[in-house]
Amino acid sequence: MDINQVWSEYNQDIKRFILSKVKDEQLTNDLLQDTFIKAYSKLDTVKNETKIKSWLFSIARNVSLDYFRKSNKTVPLNTFDIKDESWEETAHSPQDCLPGIIKNLPKKYRDPLFLSEIKGLKQAAVAKRLKRPLPTVKSQIQRARKLIKQGYIDCCDYIENEKGQLVGESKDKDGCKACN
Repeated sequence: MDINQVWSEYNQDIKRFILSKVKDEQLTNDLLQDTFIKAYSKLDTVKNETKIKSWLFSIARNVSLDYFRKSNKTVPLNTFDIKDESWEETAHSPQDCLPGIIKNLPKKYRDPLFLSEIKGLKQAAVAKRLKRPLPTVKSQIQRARKLIKQGYIDCCDYIENEKGQLVGESKDKDGCKACN
């Protein structure tokens, strides 16, 4: 399948999805374009053509979240729940496990990680906001990252390669401990 076929088949669905999140027609068109540019650059990595639609929705979701993160606009995270009436989930991806893994982190690690990685605050600002010493916050964020990595290992049987990167395939949603 080439990008023109993908565009003609899915652009309206993806556009409705993005518009439901950002509520601005011009911004929607910009994010739709960004979504398909990213899809074009990675289309050759899709192994199963039946999963293209869910793959595109994941890209659109991430592009939209990136916009909100970069613009420092706040939006409830449940706005970006994977399930949407215009899209029936067909694939289970590592991104689906992340909310469950983060939710299971101890609060002392979850809060600094959320403020730093999701809200985009500098670690010094996180320390000030949480009224904790900066070295403590730095170590808590590092520990949270390690716990997330361990969560993927425990949940989906990923393994860590010699470079310290996680490798493996996502399990079906039914077999995933973090999503259930």
